[in-house]
Amino acid sequence: MRIHVATDHAGLEFSQQLQQHLRDRGFEVIDHGPAEYDALDDYPSFCINAALGVARDERDGVEALGVVFGGSGNGEQMAANKVAGVRAALVWSESTATLAREHNNANVISIGARQHDVADVVKFIDLFIDTPFPGDERHVRRIAQLAEFEQTGDIAGKQVDAR
Repeated sequence: MRIHVATDHAGLEFSQQLQQHLRDRGFEVIDHGPAEYDALDDYPSFCINAALGVARDERDGVEALGVVFGGSGNGEQMAANKVAGVRAALVWSESTATLAREHNNANVISIGARQHDVADVVKFIDLFIDTPFPGDERHVRRIAQLAEFEQTGDIAGKQVDAR
C-alpha cells in the first residue's frame, strides 16, 4: 500500500518520525512536503498534493491512503477535502481513527501534531490503516450521497437547499 504524507511546519517532526514508522511496516511512503522547517510555510499545497496523490492512486487501482499533519489538523483536513474523491477525517482518538474507516471509508486522515504525542499518533495511524471498511449499506449510501453532491451539486431524492 502507498501512503501519502504531508504537513506544515507544526507537524514536520511528527511527519518524519511517522514516515519511518510506516516504512518499517512495509508501506511505500510518498512525502509531499515540506522538505525543511519554515515557520511561515503554507499547508494547503502540501496537503492538497497528498490528497491528489491518494485520489490519483485510487483512480489508477493502486491501494493508497493519506495522512496530513498540522498544529490542530483542522486546516489540513479542510485542504485535503477540497480534492474530488477524498474523504478526509480529523482524528483525535483511537475511536475516531477506527470510525473514519468503518463509517466513512475515509482515505485521508488529519492529525493535530500539537495535540498528541508520537506514541498516540502511531496508534491512530495504525488503527486507520488496519481497519477495513465493512461496506454496510447505510454507510455506502451516505458516502455515495457525498460523492453525488461533490459531482453534481445535488443529492437525488434529498432536499438540498442551494440558496
